[in-house]
Amino acid sequence: MNFKQLTYFIAVAEELHFGRAAERLDMAQPPLSRQIKQIEEELGAILFNRGRSAITLTQAGERLLTRGKSILSQLEDTKLEVRRLGQGAEGRLRIGFVGSATFGILPNIIKSYRANYPEVNLSLIPMNNAQLHRALVSRELDVVFARPALNDPEFLTKELLEEKLILALPDIVDTGGRTIAKLERLMTHNLILYPEFPRPSYADFVLKAVEGAGFQAPLRLWCMDLQTALGLVAVGEGVCIVPESVSSAPRKGMKFLKIEPEIARTALSLNYRLDEQGVHVQNFVRLAQKVARKVI
Repeated sequence: MNFKQLTYFIAVAEELHFGRAAERLDMAQPPLSRQIKQIEEELGAILFNRGRSAITLTQAGERLLTRGKSILSQLEDTKLEVRRLGQGAEGRLRIGFVGSATFGILPNIIKSYRANYPEVNLSLIPMNNAQLHRALVSRELDVVFARPALNDPEFLTKELLEEKLILALPDIVDTGGRTIAKLERLMTHNLILYPEFPRPSYADFVLKAVEGAGFQAPLRLWCMDLQTALGLVAVGEGVCIVPESVSSAPRKGMKFLKIEPEIARTALSLNYRLDEQGVHVQNFVRLAQKVARKVI
């Protein structure tokens, strides 16, 4: 018995009249009668008591009606769920990100995505670039925010925005009211760098930028992530070079200075697998780019 035959049976069982059921199904009565007879033969059970003036359901027919309605209801629910998943309206999306992304446009992107796709479950996982790369390769993550792009021929990368680098320093440091950092003073402070490993990393990008500007940073203090680095700055352990967006969230115990002339810019990128066909990722990437365009 197939689903079409089940709909035939349910129509007859609800109408308790072959003529009305045939009219409801938009078919002739003889083929409908043959279909019901075929179902009974296949199941090995009489489904209807056929009288001269009326028909009634047998116990087997009553059970099939109950189960049949449940089966068709589940089928319709399944169709709807699959359709919504196919449209990206339900399901899950696993997002990895570098810590500095939380100070920039990432919160706005997540907020916008939730507004447009409220039924999609989001997993947000902070990692450094090396961890993001491995997780994307192993399909533990669907899309990742990296700084800068993840260099892999199997990935697609969308650059969202570029930022200047600025200096984060303890608020106890006397800057004489200046808003511009003097990089030569780095030689008298610990330069806090992150992550310590794996390398190369954002830390190497910062060191290259500083050395390219003609300065040295002999006093180096290493940690594993941005939040730890900012905590060390706040307690007076040194200074740290961070993306400009980090200054958007004031933090007790520190202040920020511009670096002029610029020593480098850092880009936040969105990365996903080249073979990614999922509509959830495509929707997310499209929306993230839209949000980024509004910021630029």
